[in-house]
Amino acid sequence: VGSQQLKTSSIAQLYRDQCRFPALCRADVGPVITSRYGGQYGNIYTEWTQRDLERNENVKFCRQYIVFHDDKSVVYSGPSGNCTEIKGELLSVDSPSGDMKAVLRESTIKGEDKQFLEIWHKNRKLKCLNLTTLSKHGKVYEDEQFGCMVWSHSETHLLYVAEKKRPKTESYFQGPETGLLADEEETIKTDKKEETVLGQQFEYYEDWGEALVNKSSPVLCVLDIEGSNITVLEGIPTNISPGQAFWAPNDTGLVFVGWWHEPFRLGLKYCANRRSSLFYVDLASGKCEQLSSNSSAVCSPRLSPDLCRIVYMECGIFGPHQQCNRLCMVCIYQSVSVVPILQDLLSALSSSSNITHYCTVLYVCNLSVLCAALESEEGSWNLLNIHRDLMVVSCSSPNCPPDLRVGFLPEKGSESKMSWVTLEETQPQEDISWQTLNFSPPPEEDNSQYPGLDFNAILLKPKEMTAGSKLPLIVMPHGGPHSVLVSEWFLSTAVLCKMGFSVLLGEEQLQSFGKLNAFSDLDIILYILENSFFFSFEAEEVILFSSEVERSRSGVGKFGPREPQSLCVFRCVVEAGYEYNTDIHLEPAILEQMLNKSPIKHVSKVKTPVLLMLGEDDKRVPNKQGIEYYRALKALQVPVRLLWYPGNNHSLSKVDAESDGFMNAALWIIQHLSL
Repeated sequence: VGSQQLKTSSIAQLYRDQCRFPALCRADVGPVITSRYGGQYGNIYTEWTQRDLERNENVKFCRQYIVFHDDKSVVYSGPSGNCTEIKGELLSVDSPSGDMKAVLRESTIKGEDKQFLEIWHKNRKLKCLNLTTLSKHGKVYEDEQFGCMVWSHSETHLLYVAEKKRPKTESYFQGPETGLLADEEETIKTDKKEETVLGQQFEYYEDWGEALVNKSSPVLCVLDIEGSNITVLEGIPTNISPGQAFWAPNDTGLVFVGWWHEPFRLGLKYCANRRSSLFYVDLASGKCEQLSSNSSAVCSPRLSPDLCRIVYMECGIFGPHQQCNRLCMVCIYQSVSVVPILQDLLSALSSSSNITHYCTVLYVCNLSVLCAALESEEGSWNLLNIHRDLMVVSCSSPNCPPDLRVGFLPEKGSESKMSWVTLEETQPQEDISWQTLNFSPPPEEDNSQYPGLDFNAILLKPKEMTAGSKLPLIVMPHGGPHSVLVSEWFLSTAVLCKMGFSVLLGEEQLQSFGKLNAFSDLDIILYILENSFFFSFEAEEVILFSSEVERSRSGVGKFGPREPQSLCVFRCVVEAGYEYNTDIHLEPAILEQMLNKSPIKHVSKVKTPVLLMLGEDDKRVPNKQGIEYYRALKALQVPVRLLWYPGNNHSLSKVDAESDGFMNAALWIIQHLSL
């Protein structure tokens, strides 16, 4: 018992130590200011998040830096003050001149959540609007999929996205006795002149799924700063949900992304492949015009600095969630047409760096310059912002937490002279080493439709390990085709390495999904292990973080297996190798293939002790199927344990669930490997 307590406390301390490294989530570059002596400088505002285990929450704080430069290189830089925690702030944005700032704040008053919109001018608050009391719309969206808060070019109006206001509803029998039949809809007026609809209090409103719960019908809203008037824009087609909006030149209209929500809404979180298009709405006439393709998916539109072009990302619908994109452009003052200015942007970048954030405002002629400038650097680069060729980036690797750097985009041909100035430095973890493994499947497993596909994996191991050493290997196969595991900092893998494990992050090629001949995640793992020339050591045990645990020594299934009866029909059909459309009928052949690929069919083969972790609010993978899998293993007398996390969705990302899940997984592995 004492030994177990010691192991538990030491693991907890390792986890606590690594939680102290914050992550960069935002950087804004202020306007360039010329001093009286002719020097130029600008302010960089950054926001960070950090796990607070005592408070069981992710805290957000800000820090500012000052950068003196000559438009080509950084002359001097440094922080201006210490960190300050941000409380209750959901969104904030500076005006173009930097003189004003808008803040969306949420506060709980007498047990009720209320949202306030604040307008600040330099060192004083000009306005504070209680959006909940005004009741022009529902809650303001602060998410990355729809949310935005944008000043007009004239700095007189503010644009944002909110949930459409729903009418007050009552029972048919609580309104006045009018003699209407029970199936007739009646609208009455209350004393507050607010419309009340009878018989719709149990109406079902479909939302946008995982991490977007209760977000169903977004609307574009404009605040008149001077008059404090809020207008909910009309003229937007009723079959689309608008978001990611910004002001057109001269503030004459708005550009936004519209997602089709008919016949129904499919989840958007991590799914950039939902049918959507670029739209423009004229504020004077109310006319709405579609600017891009009718049969693709778009995101991240940006207005060029000269206000003449709109640049955005575009990819195909359905298929892998995070597939290769095209960088496209719409010329505003010419005939409306879409010009693809770079094909397969992600493929172009992947050979030189693992950039994990879409490039926002980059001149396309300099895109190759950026790639070349990062070619010699290791790890992952996240482009946070760029202003007048001054880039703000976050850089991390599997053994080094994120740091903050700035640098100017060099001229073409001068890539070798690219230099970075570190504003916030983080030291690498000297006791962790890592490498990227590249390999190809054997000829008999090569796919004729997509021949020559290569695969990647990232291996972390304790640095003091010597050739021929034997120790457990933990395999995390989550990755392609729906997402990409990149060489960046992960809290869990760093702690596992410090515990003495090696960790393998497996990944499939993005476009290989459903196309390989039964070359599963575990097949890839076994192929890597069998070809030991990739390793300088031998794996003594294999622990698999997946639902496919038949051939591993110990298994941890974080989200539970998927079954063919799943509500996630789209995902199940595609993963079975079939094309999906919204009016698909599940024919017997499709159901049979889905069943054959379902973990529940092979549950009798499982001999491995299994730990399952399920989020109560998971809308991506139905948690009830995880419970069924748990019961099936119990019936087969396989050692199994189920952890159930209330208030958590698919990612189990809340601090209490994430930390508890890690501790239980680590102790489960130690228990069943007798370490």
